[in-house]
Amino acid sequence: MVAIDAHNLKIAYNRTIIVSDLSITLHGGEITALLGPNGSGKSTVLRTLARLLAPSQGVVYINGRNIAKMPTKQLAQQLAMLPQTSEIPPAITVKELIGYGRYPHQNLLGRLSAKDRAAIEWALTVTGLSSLASRAVDTLSGGERQRAWIAMAIAQQTRVLLLDEPTTFLDIRHQLDVLALVRQLNQEHGITVGWVLHDLNQAAAYSDNLIMISQGKVVASGSPKEVMTTSNIQQVFNVDMTVIPHPINGYPICLPCDYRLATQRKAG
Repeated sequence: MVAIDAHNLKIAYNRTIIVSDLSITLHGGEITALLGPNGSGKSTVLRTLARLLAPSQGVVYINGRNIAKMPTKQLAQQLAMLPQTSEIPPAITVKELIGYGRYPHQNLLGRLSAKDRAAIEWALTVTGLSSLASRAVDTLSGGERQRAWIAMAIAQQTRVLLLDEPTTFLDIRHQLDVLALVRQLNQEHGITVGWVLHDLNQAAAYSDNLIMISQGKVVASGSPKEVMTTSNIQQVFNVDMTVIPHPINGYPICLPCDYRLATQRKAG
């Protein structure tokens, strides 16, 4: 089952082409990570999939429908996007923030219905934030705050969730906490996820599919074992890596080669 299908995307900023001709698929019920160096176009692609950017060429489908032709509320009922950074309204509580996720389902009066309140409580529960519902968001730790943003996104009760670098600025414990939460949402609630991650090992461990992008083009796409190869990493990131299976779960792990040895080898 395909959740999002993008064909022949061409994306430009001020006449500068960022993505020239790119086609990707996010499979329903799975997690797909977009990987690539800074400036490769991965965040641009994610924003285009969410219709935050309009491609100058190509089309994006969600569940078979052209997103460019969908009313905004209809699209927001099927897809939620969490950008890398978001501004927090002053003095807003966790529960109030999550309530913003119900906007696509509200009537013109904007009042919360019983269904809205149930969705908010569900989002609080599954993200482990029930005890923090009355806390101001700006008093939370970085990890708690990211959980609150994710809770707001899933309160939309969409089937597709897009996340742009959700672990940025978090320490390793809270990074793993967020990654595990997203995997839980995927496995227990069937949410399709597309996310941009920088850590290759985390992407391989928590994603079903990887798409490596370089200079706005797909270099490799497939399962972590298919994509996480020394040749792909060298081509996309221009670094020498050794790839080995994780001793417990078998996921591919990339380890950097000694930089001095690599430099000497190239010089020789």
